Amino acid sequence: MTTSPTSCPICRAACSMLPPVDLNKSCEESRGMFLPPSGTLVHYALCGECGYCFAPEMCAWPLEKFEALIYNADYVKVDPDYVSLRPKGSAHMLRGMFPNLPSTVRHLDYGGGSGIMSDLLREAGWTSRSYDPFVHKDTQPAQLGKFDFITAFEVFEHVPDARQLIGTLGSLLEDGGMLLFSTLLSDGQVHPGQRPGWWYASPRNGHISLFSRKALAVLAVEYGYNFGSFNENLHIMCKAAPAWAGHLL
Repeated sequence: MTTSPTSCPICRAACSMLPPVDLNKSCEESRGMFLPPSGTLVHYALCGECGYCFAPEMCAWPLEKFEALIYNADYVKVDPDYVSLRPKGSAHMLRGMFPNLPSTVRHLDYGGGSGIMSDLLREAGWTSRSYDPFVHKDTQPAQLGKFDFITAFEVFEHVPDARQLIGTLGSLLEDGGMLLFSTLLSDGQVHPGQRPGWWYASPRNGHISLFSRKALAVLAVEYGYNFGSFNENLHIMCKAAPAWAGHLL
């Protein structure tokens, strides 16, 4: 894989290449589960200006290659929580954050996998639907309509083109709507010249885009959004705080 310096897709500043990791480096290593080395090396690039860290060659893979090497039948081994534990937990969190969300608020869970979270939210009275590019291959985002509230949990780190993602989500968001998303911030976790040992920097999980707070803020400003974080993992983008979210913002 490439070891040549490249420019940052977020802020266009110069990036440096980091020592490589094996393609089979997964998030489950933090729990003591290690896959045998694949023999394929993955280099991440780190922006010296905004702190965005990404895997250039993997970001250029076609969808079919991700399906064959990453999101295949063995994916559950490196992310067992995605099957039900994480969507159930996310639904519980959202009900707690918005206990009185009006049914007139149209909600989209972008990158929602099998749709468990939306199913649970609808049972709680939400007007919710799920969309995932890997699941709903015959549906284009433009066919979905507009939504007042979009969630994208554990999506940003998987996308090869963050600008395209923000553009797509923005095209689905009603004026005055809000985006709530999760991705762990890389601040203090990735360093120039050092192999990315951070557990979240795991190519086998498809974690090819690692965001610093500044990188997310740069993206937000460019697309006309305000950006904020509830913690190191949960963030919002919106142009103005919706009335139904005023108790949190």
